[in-house]
Amino acid sequence: MSPIIKVIIPAFNEADSIVHVINEIPSSVNEIIVVNNNSSDNTVLNAENAGATVLTENRKGYGYACLKGMAYIDKQSKLPDIVVFIDGDYSDYPEELDKVVAPIINQNMDLVIGSRTKELREAGSMTFPQIFGNALATFLMKLFFGANFTDLGPFRAIKYEKLKKLEMEDKTYGWTVEMQLKALRKKMAYTEVPVRYKKRIGVSKVSGTVKGAIFAGVKILGWIFKYSIK
Repeated sequence: MSPIIKVIIPAFNEADSIVHVINEIPSSVNEIIVVNNNSSDNTVLNAENAGATVLTENRKGYGYACLKGMAYIDKQSKLPDIVVFIDGDYSDYPEELDKVVAPIINQNMDLVIGSRTKELREAGSMTFPQIFGNALATFLMKLFFGANFTDLGPFRAIKYEKLKKLEMEDKTYGWTVEMQLKALRKKMAYTEVPVRYKKRIGVSKVSGTVKGAIFAGVKILGWIFKYSIK
């Protein structure tokens, strides 16, 4: 019997990219949930026309959007086996979703991170702050927790029951590292799969601004040091 898979896509002003993301998600997915994070463009209209379930979270923040999607799933009578998170900017390759969920289905992994390896990244798809921040964060996670992560990539899959046990709380840029740290603490089985990565459509709300890059870095390091002293 095939697992029930739901996809959550946080989206803030992704009108030009969201249809591409939705259309290229494999048919193995049971529901695509786009969480409109206070967009001022046609993100909602375009996502609805592409067949996605669209929710609105007016409080701006990546974590807020993800939590909104989870709250929606929580109320469903038929809960999923796997939840996948992917960005709405078309920087990932949605058709690789089956590859990302495969270790959960075939190897009973709890969490799978799509790792944006250098060999598979389009030139210029990640900024220097992104590359440096990922390297520093994963180095510290290895140093403090013995982790084998190489990336904090947003394209990831997790068993729904395990996701609930993490009791996620970050509302902004610390969402990805919080998930990985809590998975380590709870000794969940995790792995990475290499995924391709390309230049996003539009301007990044995080790495595209100095303020966003600094704030993201502070949040990520804050979570790591918080858990290192627990």
